[in-house]
Amino acid sequence: MSIRTILFDLDGTLIDTNELIVESFKHTIREHLGEEYKREDILPFMGSPLRDMLEKVKPDEVEDMMKTYRTHNLANHDLFVKSFDGVFETIKALHEKGIPMAIVTTKIHKTALKGLALTELDQFFDVVIGLDDVSQAKPDPEPVLKGIRALNGDPGTTLMIGDNSHDIHAGQNAGTKTAGVAWSAKGRDFIESLEPDYVLNHISDLLDIVEE
Repeated sequence: MSIRTILFDLDGTLIDTNELIVESFKHTIREHLGEEYKREDILPFMGSPLRDMLEKVKPDEVEDMMKTYRTHNLANHDLFVKSFDGVFETIKALHEKGIPMAIVTTKIHKTALKGLALTELDQFFDVVIGLDDVSQAKPDPEPVLKGIRALNGDPGTTLMIGDNSHDIHAGQNAGTKTAGVAWSAKGRDFIESLEPDYVLNHISDLLDIVEE
């Protein structure tokens, strides 16, 4: 069946927040543990909701660590964040084709809107499902199904796209087609190991998939 509805993860998929996340995580660990984490130490945590990430580090200081992380993240947001190559042009083309699209992210809603506005993608997305819009985060199917309902879509004709296991598994759990992005910070081999229906080498590959 053809793809009629598309759901996107945000961070690491449409917008490049990888270094912002890494630097915010490093800063938080430095402040609360007095330790220096390397980039490769942080990559396994990425993709999870912030609370889940930090609970794995120091469960008894999660609330304070979240405040430290978010303060650093927001203060440095505009310095680091940009859209990946070809994203604006491809999303604009899909919008002009009349493809219903939504963001499904583990970020809180208002922070997701900040990234969309900075990269001028906000004009293409009327539906944004953030962490605070659901009771269960990805990989639970709830956020994906909520996005589909908001677009009056159907799981069987929906494509869920992301850069991490949470995205692919959420789509699979919701009964959608899935696509992983080869530019994931965790690498193409990791994405392929999740067995999505498609692996995108470039965001513009989406245009061919929709044409199918």
